[in-house]
Amino acid sequence: MCVRRRCCLVARSLPWHWRFHSSLNDGSDDVLVQNHHFGLDDNVDDTSLSRLNTRTGLIRSLSGSVASHVKNWWVDAQGQPVASEGWHQGRYTSHWRNAQGVWGVWQQGSTYDSALPRFHSFLRDGTVLALAASASGTRALYRVDTASRQLESEPLVSLKGYDFDGDLVVDMDSGALVGVHFETDAQGSAWLDPTLRKAQAEVDALLPGLVNRIDCRRCLASPVLLVSSHSDTQPPVYSIYRRDSKSLNVVARSHPWINARQMGMRDMFTIKARDGMSLPLLLTRPAAKATAPRPAVVLVHGGPYVRGAHWAWEPQAQFLASRGYVVIEPEFRGSTGYGFAHFRAGWKQWGLAMQDDVADAVDWAVKQGWVDGKRVCIAGASYGGYATLMGLIKHHDLYQCGFEWVGVSDIELMYTINWSDSSDEWKRFGMPVLVGDRQRDAEQLRATSPLQQAQRLRRPLLIAHGGSDRRVPIQHGTDFYDAVKKTNPQVEWIGYPDEGHGWRKLETNVDFWTRVERFLDKHIGPGRRD
Repeated sequence: MCVRRRCCLVARSLPWHWRFHSSLNDGSDDVLVQNHHFGLDDNVDDTSLSRLNTRTGLIRSLSGSVASHVKNWWVDAQGQPVASEGWHQGRYTSHWRNAQGVWGVWQQGSTYDSALPRFHSFLRDGTVLALAASASGTRALYRVDTASRQLESEPLVSLKGYDFDGDLVVDMDSGALVGVHFETDAQGSAWLDPTLRKAQAEVDALLPGLVNRIDCRRCLASPVLLVSSHSDTQPPVYSIYRRDSKSLNVVARSHPWINARQMGMRDMFTIKARDGMSLPLLLTRPAAKATAPRPAVVLVHGGPYVRGAHWAWEPQAQFLASRGYVVIEPEFRGSTGYGFAHFRAGWKQWGLAMQDDVADAVDWAVKQGWVDGKRVCIAGASYGGYATLMGLIKHHDLYQCGFEWVGVSDIELMYTINWSDSSDEWKRFGMPVLVGDRQRDAEQLRATSPLQQAQRLRRPLLIAHGGSDRRVPIQHGTDFYDAVKKTNPQVEWIGYPDEGHGWRKLETNVDFWTRVERFLDKHIGPGRRD
């Protein structure tokens, strides 16, 4: 209440380092929240789990006596923590609580060992699911025997050539697992419940040629289902499907101004690298019919230890395709999502085999007759920016130009700069394994550092960086620009003081991609003069 105009309201908002964890289906007003504890390097070192009453604001800790350095928590049907995982000093550890409430270690090993089983889900009926390497080398979804805590011999979900990456669909009322969403060359769904399998078929018949994802909470009883539909040319469209009338009503459109008929077709391929390794890639071709090989941009994804290419509408690729360029997006070794061997093959291969994979993707597209080998530009952001610089240095004859934004220019600087958001854990235990050890691999790191090789880059180059970037601080850009402009007058620098690791503002995107359009037109497009 308020007395004499003095308000007695109490702020109940949690501090910024708290995050929502999950909701509960127990009839209470409670939710689960996670408190993040930070180390001296301003990165998360540990988290704790609590139960928050959304009406009173009261918080009750649930973490108990589990070990430190926990990053992720799993809870049971009653909202009690039953499992956790964390990593510290290069070691991964997962814990599992037994029926008596005692925590014990379940798995332990290298943080970067993808062969280790890792928790995925704890279902209300007691089913425990984990991700682990299958016989084919990709990560599959397995049931876990809760008595022996061993994986069942056969996976529940296994995808040929792809790691399982998806969501379980669990009916809120019954707690039953009714379906699985996943991604291979495109997104898909597999339904365990026959009524939902039938609904999927009905939706697909109404929306042919699209990936139609059904989402629901009370999946078995609800008369309506939410459907999100997309393709390589169609941005997501959201609809309500009414099960009784079998009708669809559109409720929202992403990017409604996009005309799908004007978009380029995107196709997944698998090619062979020079050493015989299989390389997935995604190719976008302009909508207009080709009368001759086209100019191309090879767009290198960042990370680099992520999956970069997805069969979906993608604005950067479509922008470039709309200007007449074939867009090549290689899933070079080191990319994730295609099995541990593909990921492992990229360790310590910055500027080496990873770079050769990008070049092999271009050579393949040229041999198909789709790309003019004398009009190819390389581009990318973050690690993709690094690959752009190294591509222009290492494969000088393959690329006529390059543009990069927020790119790494010096591996040594990744180790030494003290105001990036890279954790000490990553610098001490991750980079030596995946990128290269500063002492043992010093010669290799110098040979594959664009800054150290700047005098060899003689092609036209466009560089852009954000002044507030903490992932790849702007010093990467300014140091390289200062070095390369001494021997290369064809370098353009753009600085966006208020941007971080990527562009957030509309005006920045318009300015940058307008510059890119002019740059490409001049060097490999219609404006080029041989």
